[in-house]
Amino acid sequence: MATEKLKLGSSMPIFELLSVNGKKVNVKEAEGTKLMLVIFSCNHCPYVQAYEERIKKITSDYKDNLVVIAINSNDENNYPEDSFTNMKLRAEEKGFNFHYLRDETQEVAKLFGATHTPEVFLFNEKRELVFHGKIDDNWQDESRVNSNYLRNAINELLSGKEISIPETFTIGCTIKWK
Repeated sequence: MATEKLKLGSSMPIFELLSVNGKKVNVKEAEGTKLMLVIFSCNHCPYVQAYEERIKKITSDYKDNLVVIAINSNDENNYPEDSFTNMKLRAEEKGFNFHYLRDETQEVAKLFGATHTPEVFLFNEKRELVFHGKIDDNWQDESRVNSNYLRNAINELLSGKEISIPETFTIGCTIKWK
């Protein structure tokens, strides 16, 4: 089960996980970027599926200032759709333009205190947590979004402003613990 949730202002946990491209991704290697976004994700959750295109668009729109890392920590024994093999297939099929990593031991999810998919953690240039929660206020219909929590946080951060809504409750499927 998850440990205590990472609190705003906390330093980003350091980790290295295997990507669907077959290479290990170490978060220390991305230190030159202004912002880092960690999203706990998976293949089977309908909330995640509804957000995949939005995540790709955020990755593309902020590519000069933001590294996006999606992490699948789900138990693949009870949820075979979330296996590493199926992660590779989904990333290719959907044209993911962000890192998609496998947290086989679930240790990284525990470090963050993550509980849901998709659950987002945005870190500033100093790798301090500055936003945590959900992407926006309408997972079902992007055209009916009223509050783009994540985009607003990114824009405020990049323009040197304080984040007006630094935390929201999370929505989605629960992480499937072993």
